[in-house]
Amino acid sequence: MDTSHGSAAHETHTQPLSKAMVRRIVFSSSVGNALEWFDFLVYGYFASMIARAFFPSHDEWLSTMLAIGTFGISFFMRPLGAIVLGVYGDRKGRKAALTVAILLMTPGTLTMAIMPTYERIGIAAPLLILLARLIQGFAVGGEFGSATAFMVEHSASKRGYYASWQFASQGLAAIMAAAFGSILSAWLPQPQLESWGWRIPFVFGLLIGPVGYYIRSHLDETPEFLANRAKPQTAEPGVSFSKQWINLLLAIGIVAQSTVGVYVLQLYMPMYAVKQLHLPATASFAVVVLNGGLQFIFSPVMGALSDRLGRIRIMLGTSIVMGVTIYPMFAWLQTHPTVASLVVLQAGAGILKAAYSGPMPALMSEIFPTRVCSTGLSIGYALGVTLFGGFAPTIVETFIHVTGDKLAPRLRVACSGTVARHRRVANEACATHGLSTSRRAPAATAQFLL
Repeated sequence: MDTSHGSAAHETHTQPLSKAMVRRIVFSSSVGNALEWFDFLVYGYFASMIARAFFPSHDEWLSTMLAIGTFGISFFMRPLGAIVLGVYGDRKGRKAALTVAILLMTPGTLTMAIMPTYERIGIAAPLLILLARLIQGFAVGGEFGSATAFMVEHSASKRGYYASWQFASQGLAAIMAAAFGSILSAWLPQPQLESWGWRIPFVFGLLIGPVGYYIRSHLDETPEFLANRAKPQTAEPGVSFSKQWINLLLAIGIVAQSTVGVYVLQLYMPMYAVKQLHLPATASFAVVVLNGGLQFIFSPVMGALSDRLGRIRIMLGTSIVMGVTIYPMFAWLQTHPTVASLVVLQAGAGILKAAYSGPMPALMSEIFPTRVCSTGLSIGYALGVTLFGGFAPTIVETFIHVTGDKLAPRLRVACSGTVARHRRVANEACATHGLSTSRRAPAATAQFLL
């Protein structure tokens, strides 16, 4: 049995990093994640226009469902991409996997920017859009694991801070995507916005890919990966990972709450505010900028704090607060459907999201041994977002359409807390794998997700 668990596997000590090197590590690792979220958020924000361009239907709701359903289907490719690119990252290196991932992500953004509409090329348009989303889903499946492993393997004492930039970059992506939505909605007349204006953010996204590829191709591999590769290997990465299924379940549980919060509160909220609360589109995008800004600022703060106070303490407290407040927050918003109410909800959600997600990548990295860290992180994250995030907008929109209950988003967020709640199961898992008291932290986190 492979007993080299995360805490033991991350013992490599490296020289202190210069500020310039820290900036390179953070930017190169988070740029792919930022591009991924920018692209997905823009797709979600302009889903109704994309629906009319590529999925025409006499029923507007059906057309929108086809568009956001295509968005969700791409998540089925994430686990496959996580396996392929995760194993590739564990065998060939984090740098190699990151370079391949960003190369595969860029064509998906290009397709959205230049694809002719259904009116011009017929059924080929939605089929090519679907193909592009599937390829991008495959690429981003391995992005999180390789990028997080690359970050944490540069420092034993600041893993929480370094890895927190994964979610800080998501906040920055939300700011840029929502800013585009708000500015374009205010600047362009509706016919021009629906005709070509919605493509502008995707054109901007194309600029990120080449820059990210250039920086990643000039990086050095992590010292920890090189040191581990120099050791005698008792099994291939894929074989070793077959013994990590308990840790994989814990990783999925850790991801569940975070990903539902992102997809419902950031991706779906602008559509919800306009269609269900009848608020101005520019206002709904503006409050997402606020949410993203809070996430961008507080994720590194909470990640750094977790290096001192511990990840479990911060994440558990946040989970409890979120579980207690999510229903009254949405009920209050439904009763007072104003921009001010939406600002308050998004501000609170942004801080809670940052407090939970900031320490999360580092905690997940500590579950898996170095030799399978990229694979474990990639698969755990990919399954978590596929099961609990990718179809969140589709599920919420369908529930509202069928039942008329406009409080459906709070149900989706609350239901994310049903994963891995039993103390006995978590403790037995720790005992089975011989984990020390400090190594029971991941199990405790999964157990208490709300």
